Amino acid sequence: MSLMKCPKCHSENPQGAKFCVECGAKQEVLCPGCGSSNAPDFKFCFECGHNLKTAQEALKKEPAFDEKLAKIQRYLPQGLTEKILSQKEKIEGERKQVTVMFCDMVGFTELSEKIGPEDAYSVMDQVYEILIHKVHEFGGTVNEMTGS
Repeated sequence: MSLMKCPKCHSENPQGAKFCVECGAKQEVLCPGCGSSNAPDFKFCFECGHNLKTAQEALKKEPAFDEKLAKIQRYLPQGLTEKILSQKEKIEGERKQVTVMFCDMVGFTELSEKIGPEDAYSVMDQVYEILIHKVHEFGGTVNEMTGS
């Protein structure tokens, strides 16, 4: 019997399983080219031939510093990036009191499974933009955003 890995929890499942036997996730990879549902072990979309493995690897690739900086520019007030970068040596290792904000998006996994990864990314992008602007409104700086 051949096995395929679950795209969510990476457990091995029997070939042709519609749901993961370990986590219950639907066993599919949506093609970024045409949106067709493909089995997790497909290398190319059966509908349009798009390379599914390259698309999955691109999502996992860590962006370069310049890419990160360009992406976050739209969230920052005018001139803040230049101010931070010009004082980088001065503020490295600086000690100060900070306030930490933690946000948990309840039901995000279910939402992303329902609307798809591209739309989920778009929703979260809007949420981040609102939160970051609020932090800056109160004179704060966003140091890090992480997700799992």
